[in-house]
Amino acid sequence: MFETVAAGFRNARNRLKGQAELTEGMVDEALRDIRVSLLEADVEFGVTKRFLERVREKALGTVVKVTAESKGKKLKVTPYQHFIKICLDELTAIMGPVDTSVALNGKGPTRVMLVGLQGSGKTTTAAKLARFFEKQGKKPMLVAADVYRPAAIEQLKVLGRSLNIPVFNVPDASPPDICAEAIEDARKRYRDTIIFDTAGRLAIDEPLMHELDEIKRRCEPENIFLVLDAMIGQDAVRTAAEFDRRLDISGVIMTKLDGDARGGAALSVKEATGKPIKFIGMGESIDRLEEFRPDGLASRIMGFGDIESLMKDFEEVVDAEKAEEDAVRMMKGKFGFDDFLTQIKTIQQMGSLKDLFEKMPFFPEGLPQGVNLDDRELDRVAAIINSMTKTEKIRPELLFRVEKKKIGKGAKTKEQEEFLFEESRVKRIAKGSGRKEQEVRDLCHKFRWMRQLLKQFGMATGILGKIPGLGQIRQIKQMMSAMEGQGDPAALAGGGGMPGMPFPGMGMPGMPGMPGMPGGAVVGKRFTPSAGARQHAKARRKLAKESRKKSRKK
Repeated sequence: MFETVAAGFRNARNRLKGQAELTEGMVDEALRDIRVSLLEADVEFGVTKRFLERVREKALGTVVKVTAESKGKKLKVTPYQHFIKICLDELTAIMGPVDTSVALNGKGPTRVMLVGLQGSGKTTTAAKLARFFEKQGKKPMLVAADVYRPAAIEQLKVLGRSLNIPVFNVPDASPPDICAEAIEDARKRYRDTIIFDTAGRLAIDEPLMHELDEIKRRCEPENIFLVLDAMIGQDAVRTAAEFDRRLDISGVIMTKLDGDARGGAALSVKEATGKPIKFIGMGESIDRLEEFRPDGLASRIMGFGDIESLMKDFEEVVDAEKAEEDAVRMMKGKFGFDDFLTQIKTIQQMGSLKDLFEKMPFFPEGLPQGVNLDDRELDRVAAIINSMTKTEKIRPELLFRVEKKKIGKGAKTKEQEEFLFEESRVKRIAKGSGRKEQEVRDLCHKFRWMRQLLKQFGMATGILGKIPGLGQIRQIKQMMSAMEGQGDPAALAGGGGMPGMPFPGMGMPGMPGMPGMPGGAVVGKRFTPSAGARQHAKARRKLAKESRKKSRKK
């Protein structure tokens, strides 16, 4: 997502990094990289021009302070960091501010009208929106008012049944009549939110707009959301402007954003029309509708991830109490293939691997070359684990053991770890899962490596809760507030390498195999952690020691 735009900002960062002073020429060269990427991403020309003018004006017209203070500590900042901070702020500004609240009807059911062109994803979005309202404790009802597209009504009914949400329709009636009757039906069913799924066209035409005008006049919806396909680029701006002129829309729901490498529509709509993006659709799953956060999206474009969104996804699918219980057990090394399988399922509930990694701050330069995050790899690993017996899942040592073997003679003698597999079990599991025997062995290597990592560093609350340094990332927002106008705190989130935030071995607890990621088995006498990981472990030991002292005093 947004690879095209992100590449331009990445090039600009690399061009300015290390410069003690930013000259007018340097800034212009960096802005040239950004301009090319924005235009390639199909960002509306006027939006691009105004964005670059504002960044240039602030970059050349600001006095740079070389220090900033956060919690009594002085942090050094550079002109380069100022430039990145300006870009981050301006990216956030062109997409926001956004109020994702929905206007409510104090006397009767709240009415939400979805409009848009055919193929933009209105019907699926209607179901996603119903699910979103249901999570908030509301009682939604869907209205099938698209009588023109073949099977549109049936599609909505199928989605409604899957969510256990009623779908209203009147056969052979006109869309305005259907919507008007739906309001009375909602009152009888004690439904407090109505979502009208209206018809679309291949292009804006007068009959379509007249029909929507009539629905608006008779139903008086509090919210009119335009559903826009992110992949149509600048056409999205023209479409939004026309719908807004005729209907005065409340906001935009951007769909298929995860399938668009450019992102021009998302960056253009608010600046060009004045109407905010309220929600974004990510994937086909009914749960994948997110409230739009300009700061999070801007942070992802700049290569700093979106921790807040990541933690929100994590908290939705993980039971905090159970995660803490699992953490204690895993830190003691009690980590079996059954735990592996549970965490695979958790990852799959959170969305695609690619989207998950884009929200992390560990890859400011993008994912390493050659890394291919294939979600099907998780299914393959799950198939292998499901082919194990219950005992094998709990006791991995039944499948393999590690012996130390001496290599060389005299002073050159070294110890090397050697994996010995129970080949009959490996063969049976490979056959049962439809995978190769070597894949089973590779999984055992990676499993052992992760279990050792968990035991060594004690970082095991679920799949993400205790990634080394991830807890510290929560402090970044405080730093950003402290450094507002002083420099680029976002660089601390990954661009400049924040101390204490290691990411050892390109893998994480609970992410078996990390498709395409290098590494896995521990080779040699022992696993050697990075400097950041050692610092993190040292801090944990210090806290534990202080805690023991306090308990003795009591």
